[in-house]
Amino acid sequence: MVEFSLDLNEEQRDLRDWVHGFASEVVRPAAAEWDAREETPWPVIQEAAKVGLYGFEFLATCWADPTGLSLPIASEELFWGDAGIGLSIFGTSLAVAAIYGAGTPDQLVEWVPQCFGDADSPAVAAFCTSEPEAGSDVAAMRTRASYDEATDEWVLRGQKAYATNGGIAGVHVVTASVEPDLGSRGQAAFVVPPGTAGLSATRKLRKLGLRASHTADVFLDDVRVPGRCLLGGKEALDERLARARSGQRASGQAAMRTFELSRPTVGAQALGVARAAYEYALDYAKERVQFGRPIITNQAVAFALADMRMEIDAARLLVWRASWMGRNNRPFSAGEGSMSKLKAGEVAVSVTEKAVQLLGGAGFLRDHPVERWYRDAKIYTIFEGTSEIQRLVISRAISGMQIR
Repeated sequence: MVEFSLDLNEEQRDLRDWVHGFASEVVRPAAAEWDAREETPWPVIQEAAKVGLYGFEFLATCWADPTGLSLPIASEELFWGDAGIGLSIFGTSLAVAAIYGAGTPDQLVEWVPQCFGDADSPAVAAFCTSEPEAGSDVAAMRTRASYDEATDEWVLRGQKAYATNGGIAGVHVVTASVEPDLGSRGQAAFVVPPGTAGLSATRKLRKLGLRASHTADVFLDDVRVPGRCLLGGKEALDERLARARSGQRASGQAAMRTFELSRPTVGAQALGVARAAYEYALDYAKERVQFGRPIITNQAVAFALADMRMEIDAARLLVWRASWMGRNNRPFSAGEGSMSKLKAGEVAVSVTEKAVQLLGGAGFLRDHPVERWYRDAKIYTIFEGTSEIQRLVISRAISGMQIR
């Protein structure tokens, strides 16, 4: 019988230390500058590509870990360095997850390398699904895809909102409704190749946090893509639509499959932000002297730090469990993927807020990074499913009922 253990193996420890070193030596020193500039940190992305941290080979190596822990371990360490730069490096993985989740082997071979470019000329990719009137309500999607049989092309029309790397990406993966009457069951995902006419993004959105990561609205004006750009292929789509028309239960739809693959990893990102704030506040509390003694000797401060550490560790266990389940094809029968993202996101918000509070007036200044981490943390209760949506997923899973 295999002995149960929570110890990381040698490869996982080496990965953790390697990514932590990159985050400490490359990412953190650049974080404040790129946050202030609100620009994509291409030099840092290129450095990550040169050392092998940015590219499909890295993701494939992490995914090969049968425990499922390598990717959340790497994510936590990188986002410990900085969330904005971290998302600039790992944001491409969401588009890759969409291609992996819905695409054929041939589509993976064709499109995934183009998502990353190469070390000399790195590229980024974008996954575009949210819309101005369809964020959490994915079934309300208005972007349409129609098939032109004469040319074997799909024509995409619509608008996408809040797309990470939108407009600056080479490859865009876009979800669209093929049969609107079927709701989410009538949707599919398409690859929009680099340089395709009709796709545009007017401006970078200015955000509360994650300012180094590019976010933009994407417009699709009669965007024509070859038939091979439909992820999964037309035959599989036709079969799925036929089942939906007949009333058979659907196995899922493109956007949700991508989110299911990515939620534990997003939770790990939030953990990195929370851990950074906790460690900084802990060091500050040991060094800051008030009334003749370090402030950590006051129970109110020490207990707050104890709660911060406890919540981070509890969230990490949920993230690791969901990551293991996802990698080993265990069903999220109680919404375990959503649990991990929900807990980690809310822990990131509460821990960074406490860190600002423990630093007092200093925490409100940009001289200390807790101010930036506090801003960055908030998005983790919003994107890839708000906290309310995660609770909806969990409640439906545990009840077996259509909670609304």
